Amino acid sequence: MSNQLTTLWRPTGPEELDLVRQSEWRAWPPRLPDQPIFYPVLNEDYAVRIARDWNAPRSGVGYVTRFQVRGDFLARYPIRQVGGETILELWVPAEELDEFNAHIVGVIEVVHEFRLDHDRG
Repeated sequence: MSNQLTTLWRPTGPEELDLVRQSEWRAWPPRLPDQPIFYPVLNEDYAVRIARDWNAPRSGVGYVTRFQVRGDFLARYPIRQVGGETILELWVPAEELDEFNAHIVGVIEVVHEFRLDHDRG
């Protein structure tokens, strides 16, 4: 089995990011009852589009985070193509998130921040 690391991205809003910060940047918070799946994405561009075009308008700010997980562990989650060729996600069931978090190597880091531009109307 491979111990190679896979880089994942997660677009997020301020509330979820506050909970990640409380974990000292090492874990994603439990899903809410209406969130049965945790969706990390496989490329930065897709994460940027979600944070900029979805999270920022809804919350005033959107973030893109980056983190690494052991590839051998991730093999249990098939890659889901949910749109165009680069629209790729993993679907991690909420009940497996603690185990997923245990396989994060290093810390979760913020790599982009998008704020709603109030001047553009």
